[in-house]
Amino acid sequence: MARRLFPVALLAMTVVVPGLAVAQTSEPMSAVMVVKVDGSIDRTVDGYLRGAIANAEADDAAVVVQLDSAGTLDVDPVALAQRIHDATVPVIVWVGPAPAKAQGAGLLLMLAASAGAVAPGVGVGPLAPLDLAGREDVGGLSVRTLVTTWLEERGRGSADVPALFPQEPIPGQDAVDRGIATFAATSITGLLDELDGQTVETAAGPVTLRTRVATEEGQPTVNVRFVDLGPIDRTLHAAASPTWIYVLLVLGLAAFAFELTQPGFGFAGFGGLGMVALGAYGLTVVPFSWVGLVLLLAGIGAMTADVLVRKLGAFTAVGLAGFVAGSVLVFSGVADQIDVSPWLIGGSTLAALLYWGFGLTVAVQSRDRLTSTQQGLVGLVGETRGELTPEGPVFVKGTLWRGRSTDGPIAAGTRVRVRGVDGLILRVQADPPPADPAAGTSSGTS
Repeated sequence: MARRLFPVALLAMTVVVPGLAVAQTSEPMSAVMVVKVDGSIDRTVDGYLRGAIANAEADDAAVVVQLDSAGTLDVDPVALAQRIHDATVPVIVWVGPAPAKAQGAGLLLMLAASAGAVAPGVGVGPLAPLDLAGREDVGGLSVRTLVTTWLEERGRGSADVPALFPQEPIPGQDAVDRGIATFAATSITGLLDELDGQTVETAAGPVTLRTRVATEEGQPTVNVRFVDLGPIDRTLHAAASPTWIYVLLVLGLAAFAFELTQPGFGFAGFGGLGMVALGAYGLTVVPFSWVGLVLLLAGIGAMTADVLVRKLGAFTAVGLAGFVAGSVLVFSGVADQIDVSPWLIGGSTLAALLYWGFGLTVAVQSRDRLTSTQQGLVGLVGETRGELTPEGPVFVKGTLWRGRSTDGPIAAGTRVRVRGVDGLILRVQADPPPADPAAGTSSGTS
């Protein structure tokens, strides 16, 4: 009898157990994680987005990606889109608010998601280039085939497949009409209301969403959690942009050039060091031309050399030409959407001429004249106009200077004699110098 019942039980399990699995995945999901993705999707954003999806899977929460991006930056766009497609929780990509865009890999993420949505006034497409680093399009025709397969799996297939891949940016409503997006929503709240009650497909099966935001007491409340890049990751993400790398390098090196004209290493030097460090990090993320970078650095170096020789001459002219050539070439291989603007290059060139060619040169010449004047003060007698502990104001030869005591604190109103010059500071000593007690005792004893 038991042997006869075993095949029946086995058949029942093959029918009932899959049904239970579908029922489990179809239970309403009322937790939502909103993940903001803004700008190029570099390594920092790629890791952040993958981590957010993994956390949502662990918490059994749906993911809404608030997207405004022109594509990936030296990141595999197909692998990232595949991760979204393979998520075991619903991933909805919403392009908004206006004037957000989803171009290149941004469009690919929309097509890989469980559902796509747009806000009025946004732009969608084109698909190329997928990656903004200037690499050849990853996959080409195979990407389109893969996307078509994804959409058919999710029941989002379109009879007009070319309509899914616009050649030019199209408005949000056109994206809905073409089947690229499923919903139009002006805000996250509106999107959650549109999604409420909808059943979407995931890698684990269909899931019904319960996402309506409660407007009256007693209504079910959706648990919405917003996540964004942390302050450090946000800084690294901002630095991984050709425009910001260029600005950071130019400003940082300008600060270093200023420090070369000063007697010590101060705030400008440390600020320049930080900016150059961030720019160097950006160069590890964004592909660049070594020729362009060398020309840019050599141009700045030549202009700085002219400053150090106290004149506006050939080095400045050659350096300025190198600066312009390097500015144009250093990121010439990236997509036009993120290349350094010609207007920024033009403004930076004019600023470089004024700063290195005139500002720093005049400053150094003025400092030289001031130093010569100070050298002539050595040996003269003045008076402290405040306490020197060890620095303070000193009045010498009709002018107020900054002095530094060489033998301890000196009270205000004390006669002092200039013993030397340290940069722009006079080294002074009380005049006459205080008697040495040890010397006096020794003399009295003898």
